[in-house]
Amino acid sequence: MQIGPYKLENTLIVAPMAGVTDRPFRELCLRHGAGMAVSEMMSSNPAMWHTAKSKNRMVHLDEKGIRSVQIAGAEPALMADAARYCVENGAQIIDINMGCPVKKVNKKLAGSALLTRPDIIEQILKTVVKAVDVPVTLKTRTGWDTDNKNCVQIAKMAEDCGIQALALHGRTRACMYKGEAEYDSIRAVKEAISIPLIANGDIDSPQKAKHVLDYTGADALMIGRPAQGRPWIFREIQHYLATGEELAPPPMEEVQTILLGHVQELHQFYGELKGLRIARKHVGWYLKEHDQIGDFRQAFNAIEDAHEQIDALQDYFENVA
Repeated sequence: MQIGPYKLENTLIVAPMAGVTDRPFRELCLRHGAGMAVSEMMSSNPAMWHTAKSKNRMVHLDEKGIRSVQIAGAEPALMADAARYCVENGAQIIDINMGCPVKKVNKKLAGSALLTRPDIIEQILKTVVKAVDVPVTLKTRTGWDTDNKNCVQIAKMAEDCGIQALALHGRTRACMYKGEAEYDSIRAVKEAISIPLIANGDIDSPQKAKHVLDYTGADALMIGRPAQGRPWIFREIQHYLATGEELAPPPMEEVQTILLGHVQELHQFYGELKGLRIARKHVGWYLKEHDQIGDFRQAFNAIEDAHEQIDALQDYFENVA
């Protein structure tokens, strides 16, 4: 799939997830088969740009793969400034967030709250597209609630405003992450626009990936929560789409190598104190199926030393083996 001048290595994209898709996670997913990884959303508020949190969310020129940065906000001029700032700091694609359903974002009329204001959406899209000389993409939902689905209208508007690819999550804002994603709306949007469409929502297996592609006609897939603790899902899906065959699950030795490497990268990227705290949720995701009672994860979350985290994980895998 092509986004502006950039050709993705495949049609599998890591969804931007706040607090998750940092540089270590993006690069991990790319190593395991993702064609592109979108950074976690960055606020359009300039007062936030130079905080440690925002700096960690920025992309850097030495990063591998296509550098796509998501921005969030509700004021067209500030969104344009944020887009320019991201491009100056290495972004090759700007993605606009109109899908986040959380209250602290929506109360500022950002994220999926914008779906109630198509007039503001149009202003944001036109202003951001005009502000930068890189492709601008949009991630959104099917509507505000099941009685107010306006994704086809928004998709047509996006194409008219110069958006070069659209990612659509098969839920409304009111759905949050509950229930099951629906793909009829994604299919309808695909039929209504000519720019690339990326399907998102509950794509948690190779078989589901193929079904969604076949049913919606989407050009690519975006995978978020199913990749948490399972970055190899991208190679599993890619192999299945290419051959029709399922890959065997990674052996425990490989899970150990991937997990230990990920935790060490988090320690290095954030510093040991912050890195060990961020590592806790990732370890919980990796071991959810293996440590079903949760005893190890509970003990792991109490560790306050980065080296002890590594030792505890090594001991865990030795006991499992």
